[in-house]
Amino acid sequence: MGILSSFNIGVSGLNAAGSSMSVIGDNIANAGTFGFKGSRAEFQDMLSKSLKGIDGGDQIGSGVKLAHVTPKFNQGNIQRTENITDLAINGNGFFSVEAPGGRGFTRDGSFHFDKDGHLINGDGYKVLGFQANDAGEISQKMGAIKLGNTTIPATATNEVNVSMNLDSREKAKVFNAQDPANTSNFNTSFAVYDNVGSQRLVTVYFNKVNDGQWEYHAMVDGKDAAGGQPGTLVEMGKGKLNFNNKGELQEEISELNSFNFNNGAAPGQQINFNFGESIAEGGNGKDASTQYGSNSSVARHTQNGASAATLSSLSFNDQGVLTASYDNGDQRDIAQIAVAKFENNEGLFKMGKNLFKETRKSGQGAMGKPGDDGRGEVLAKSIELSNVDIADEFINLMGAQRNFQANTKTITTSDQMLQEVLNIKR
Repeated sequence: MGILSSFNIGVSGLNAAGSSMSVIGDNIANAGTFGFKGSRAEFQDMLSKSLKGIDGGDQIGSGVKLAHVTPKFNQGNIQRTENITDLAINGNGFFSVEAPGGRGFTRDGSFHFDKDGHLINGDGYKVLGFQANDAGEISQKMGAIKLGNTTIPATATNEVNVSMNLDSREKAKVFNAQDPANTSNFNTSFAVYDNVGSQRLVTVYFNKVNDGQWEYHAMVDGKDAAGGQPGTLVEMGKGKLNFNNKGELQEEISELNSFNFNNGAAPGQQINFNFGESIAEGGNGKDASTQYGSNSSVARHTQNGASAATLSSLSFNDQGVLTASYDNGDQRDIAQIAVAKFENNEGLFKMGKNLFKETRKSGQGAMGKPGDDGRGEVLAKSIELSNVDIADEFINLMGAQRNFQANTKTITTSDQMLQEVLNIKR
């Protein structure tokens, strides 16, 4: 009897409306969850009863069923924060963590460091990324991001780069190591580091030998020299600079390069004084030190040594690279956040705790660096909010409520009709 089937149709409508309410309620409940992706309920009609068989047409429906609950992976709003380990993905992709049930994927970038230096999420799962090699370059090796040792050893200076001008108008002088100040045309001092990280002051004296020919002598106070006497100068490096008639550096020649510092420093430290790429080295001479008719001066100089240092701060940049800053001014890249990309995001399985797991439908997660091959960029000091729109969910909520009420009306009306059938006997 059609009246009886209308009961079942009404019940299927109530179940469908109830399922829709559950999905909407879950969305609303997670409107404040970082990185949450809302879902929508999708329904299908059930197999209909045909009055004409395979000829088609004249079919009576059998109700409705819940067919799919599809997650919506549209971008959530990005909120700026002051936490250096808060990260957000702007675009496609997921962070990857080592979860107990296997690798997990998440859009929630509210990370922090644990006591062992691992970058973890709120549940203590380690965040995966690409490791930096000993040279501080990001490699393709993937693993849990870890700070490692918070102190770095000293680095001995082995090169000093100098960009300067020597006055071509100076008169030639014969250098005397016992009286360097009065037997040189110009001098300047550089701070360098020995192999144990002690800072040493090296003074370099320049004296003109002939037109276009100069000598330099690198000297250290006796208090810093092995076997030296305070107040005296010890020569540890010297060389020649030759310029062409245009004042360009033709060649540089090193004649002595052996620095023997005291107080535990290794003997024979090699410190190369580089005055730029000379013409003999393949340069054009214009980007190196010069000999022009202007006052002798040093434009800039750098050296590659450093003292031992302790970690002072950490920061992520907008490429997801974690950089450590040390109290000696040195900076080193530690790792780069990995971003996983799937062929079908909607096929991922929700594990709870803001985590997704790959499935056959989603395909395997392809790990890569932010911004590569369609992956989104990583924003530092940012967090992605839930993509749930409360206004839309309230509208859907009212629609589900009206749908539920309408289906209850179907059942009550069918009940009244059946009651009329029972009253016929009376």
